[in-house]
Amino acid sequence: MMHHARLEHRFVEHIPETIERGVLFISMDYGTAAHSCCCGCGEEVVTPFTPTDWKMTFDGETVSLHPSIGSWSLACRSHYVIKHGRVIEAEPWTDEQVETERRRDRAAKARHYGAVVPEDSLGSRTTQPTARPASNGFWRRLWRNITGGSE
Repeated sequence: MMHHARLEHRFVEHIPETIERGVLFISMDYGTAAHSCCCGCGEEVVTPFTPTDWKMTFDGETVSLHPSIGSWSLACRSHYVIKHGRVIEAEPWTDEQVETERRRDRAAKARHYGAVVPEDSLGSRTTQPTARPASNGFWRRLWRNITGGSE
């Protein structure tokens, strides 16, 4: 059962060092949101807004995040959706489901940022990403930092 049924949203320039429970902090300047895990464990959950990660919708009154929040690296392994400020508990995932999603996520990032994905890292799927022109844009630099400079 979720400890928080709703999240108040606050648009901020910088995510605060101490995350207040029950509040979704959103920094449009840094393209990210952060909140205390809705199960009540107190762990910080960060959701970056990128073409391959989360999308945030603000309807003028409430905030939604898509896709769901899966805290697979946390001890609680919480899984929930934030829709119109409401926290909706979702079904837990098996280790196999988590690993399948992680492979899909790595492949989506590789396709988007133009990196080559070895077939064996995708299980039975294959990916032939299209070459993208070199760019020194923010997302390209971020990807280089994440992957240690490989593309």
